[in-house]
Amino acid sequence: MPPKPNGYLVFFQRWLVNTLAVLTASLVVKGIDYDNWQGLVIASLLLGILNAIVRPLIMVLSLPFLILSLGLFTLVINAALLYFVGWAVNSFHVDSFSAAFWGGLVISFVSTAVQWLTGTNTTSARVQVNTAATTTITRRPPKGPGDGGNGPVIDV
Repeated sequence: MPPKPNGYLVFFQRWLVNTLAVLTASLVVKGIDYDNWQGLVIASLLLGILNAIVRPLIMVLSLPFLILSLGLFTLVINAALLYFVGWAVNSFHVDSFSAAFWGGLVISFVSTAVQWLTGTNTTSARVQVNTAATTTITRRPPKGPGDGGNGPVIDV
């Protein structure tokens, strides 16, 4: 099993992937632009921080909309965060919510593809089985009809 990467290295890798995705969105989507490379780097850093801290809170608060839309409301959340970054960073511009929507879609696709191609996706679950330890599972027999009504229930 390969060694676990350092936390700073993982952060830097994600930031680099996010910067590449934001750069791609600015090249592909009309209405997303940056003045200089510092603005691009700061915008991608702020977007990464918002995605890590604010996005989960927004997802929980908007859970009914996420359920009703079968998860498509996530695209609106991504667009809102990108639109906010365009408002907060002076040298990074997002002209409209429509541009933010398409930019968020491009950023999602590009970052997923780059993480998949480079193997930097650390969100996948890994299960390690310790073969040295043994686990004993004890199963009790089910309660019968004379157990005072606490037996198994069959719903039809």
